[in-house]
Amino acid sequence: MASSDVLTLPPQQGFGATRRTDIWWLQPLGAFLGFSAFIFYSTWAALQGTNQAVCYFWYGGGGADYLSPYYSPPMFGVPSHPGWFGTIPPGWPSWLPFSPAFLIAWIPAGFRFTCYYYRGQYYKAFWLDPVACTVGEPRKVYLGERYLPLILQNIHRYFFYLAALFIVILARDAWDGLWFTAADGSRHFGLAVGSLVLIVNVILLALYTFGCHSFRHLIGGFLDAKTKSPGCASLYNCASCLNRKHGNWAWYSLFWVGFTDVYIRLCAMGIWHDYRLF
Repeated sequence: MASSDVLTLPPQQGFGATRRTDIWWLQPLGAFLGFSAFIFYSTWAALQGTNQAVCYFWYGGGGADYLSPYYSPPMFGVPSHPGWFGTIPPGWPSWLPFSPAFLIAWIPAGFRFTCYYYRGQYYKAFWLDPVACTVGEPRKVYLGERYLPLILQNIHRYFFYLAALFIVILARDAWDGLWFTAADGSRHFGLAVGSLVLIVNVILLALYTFGCHSFRHLIGGFLDAKTKSPGCASLYNCASCLNRKHGNWAWYSLFWVGFTDVYIRLCAMGIWHDYRLF
């Protein structure tokens, strides 16, 4: 190439401009609708706990013991079903409604909000940054994730530790859902549809959580060669296997955690009947 030749980049396309002929907008639209529906329902469900007269986040019909994942662990509750420390935190302002979900929701929300996969989804769906590959963007300058607010995305690894703890807590909830209280007060092992709902919930959340990039780095990022630690290498390989479907587990678990709350809520309201299998 002659020294006098000058290469120029093509001009930046206007917002939405593209040569693509496929339905490129379908994926970001689907993500927008899916996230919006989940955020709307989760916010509504969390606010229902402000009613101290009723308890629709726990179901005990037929001797069952089902607790919604939105309200687990049950640090606080309502008079009909108090938590570990009562119903309302000491010193809580009387003018401010309180829901037990307020103390819990920020952890799974923060873990998902800072997730690498979810970032790629909601950047496109909500921020249009970019809306799709080779499609014009609305912004002119990009500063990366070195400044507020995007620099907060770097705390994802710390949210992972809390999310992993939640898997243990939800596993205990699923275990409790396998024990039913008889009329004489004795507890018996059993299985109902609600039990299966809770079990599937913790499994999907575990597949999503332990397929996380942060977990892979935690157990294998320090290795120069896998042969140095066969145990860590095995865990790293398992996490890598889950990570290949990380987006699938993210959506499956997002849907199912919402469905779990719906199931328990409708059973507590008497709209659905929890069928006992044995």
